[in-house]
Amino acid sequence: MSKLVTIYGGSGFVGRYIARRLAKDGWRVRVAVRRPNEAMHVKPYGVPGQVEPVLCNIRDDASVRSVMQGADAVVNCVGIMHQLGKNTFDAVQAEGAGRIARIAAEQGITRMVHISAIGADAESVSDYQRTKAAGEAAVLAAMPNAVILRPSVIFGPEDQFYNRFAGMFGPIIPLVGADVKFQPVYVDDVAQAAVLGVEGKAPAGIYELGGPEVKTFRALVQDMLTVIRRRKLIVNLPYFAGSLMALGFDAVQKLTGGLFKSALTRDQVKALKSDNVVSEGAKTFADLGIHPAAPEAILSDYLWRFRPSGQYAAIKESAKNLRVS
Repeated sequence: MSKLVTIYGGSGFVGRYIARRLAKDGWRVRVAVRRPNEAMHVKPYGVPGQVEPVLCNIRDDASVRSVMQGADAVVNCVGIMHQLGKNTFDAVQAEGAGRIARIAAEQGITRMVHISAIGADAESVSDYQRTKAAGEAAVLAAMPNAVILRPSVIFGPEDQFYNRFAGMFGPIIPLVGADVKFQPVYVDDVAQAAVLGVEGKAPAGIYELGGPEVKTFRALVQDMLTVIRRRKLIVNLPYFAGSLMALGFDAVQKLTGGLFKSALTRDQVKALKSDNVVSEGAKTFADLGIHPAAPEAILSDYLWRFRPSGQYAAIKESAKNLRVS
């Protein structure tokens, strides 16, 4: 019988790519999510019955345990960018991660992959980064042989980075922390690293995953504008202005009960004060034998819809080179 993996948050941005790769490798995949009816897109990743969404709340021991029954490995992809109600950074990224690891250890599961983030730091002023570090510590306390992956900003067809800025209206793109450096990493490269961990092909430890290029926030947005054939003014907002904007956005999110998701949070402003790149001496893709893709090799595959002529942009550009006899 095929081996079984439970992927917590397996229908999300990163999780779906991990689920697809594992299904292709013959694994039975249990996708544990809060809303299984919204995760049906994962079912076609395998043959009928191979990939199944199941209900799970990682804030509850019984719920986490029930979807882990019979699993040979577990992956935790659950993470949030906005706190709302009971889904706080501490409850989800620290306590939730620790709960999954603790129950996996109780059930005798020996392989766990945990998706964290570059910037995870127990001393960080950012609650997001602090709870990412707390989650790592909780995972390692229960599963010392876990594989922990810390990606930089992740890009891909469903990302909330390039897509977000490409979809902004108006002639100006305001950025907080325009000079902060990032090392964008392709989502399927992160998934490939996770699969190596699940299949026991990656030694235990923490891996920092960044793409082949390090660029400033401003440069990345400019690259995106080049891909979508648009000209806009990139304006660097001072941090105090970003904090005031974020305060307003956070207030609206709270007043609307989360119907309006904050475009910029105060916690994100704090995180944007430090670079988000692979640290010196860290284990990286090179230690896993993976050659990560650069953004320019991927972006045009999914950002073309933001071009003035959409899918016909390349045809029009080619037509301009035709000679008129």
